[in-house]
Order: sequence, then C-alpha cells, then structure tokens
Amino acid sequence: MMECKSSIQDFVDIRRYITETLSNFELLNPDNFKLTQRLLTRSGMPCGVYFCLHGPREVRLTAIWETDANTILFYGSRGERVQRTRLLAAPQLDVQAVNASSCAA
Repeated sequence: MMECKSSIQDFVDIRRYITETLSNFELLNPDNFKLTQRLLTRSGMPCGVYFCLHGPREVRLTAIWETDANTILFYGSRGERVQRTRLLAAPQLDVQAVNASSCAA
C-alpha cells in the first residue's frame, strides 16, 4: 500500500484530489466518470465522507476521508486498500458543502 502526504485547502480540492487519484488506479479519464459522496456519522456526529467513482462496466473505486484521523483511504475495484494519504493541513468538514456536492453530482 502506498503512503502519501498532502496539504489540501478546501472541500473542492479534496474532491478533485480523490477523483484524480481514483482515476489513476484504473487509468481512467477523471472527466468522464461521476464521483458521488455520502456523509459518514458516528453517534450522530459527522466524522467523514465516503466517495465512490463510478467507472465503466460497473467498476467502483472508493475513498473515505476520515476527518478524525485526518487521512484519506483509497480502495481499488476489488475492495483492497491501495493508498493512504495523510493530510498535513485539511479543511474542517463542511456538512453543507458535502450535501450540496451530493445533490450536484
């Protein structure tokens, strides 16, 4: 599993980074496939975001942004963890931005 470090400024940058990273795993063009997301909660409180890139032939690539651990975990099409990115400086989880992006996706 690959380990990376990155500094990301806002939720738009997180979406872009996740889309590009997931696309690279399967050599996909990131502009051609939809990225969906879902807010994750623990005990009723937001704790992260689940992302899914919907590729060709029902290929699904996923990532989880764990806000508590300040990491993004990436999973390949077979469900295996393939990369972990530790965020050096990450934005606060903005629930409204997650929900707005979910509706626009």
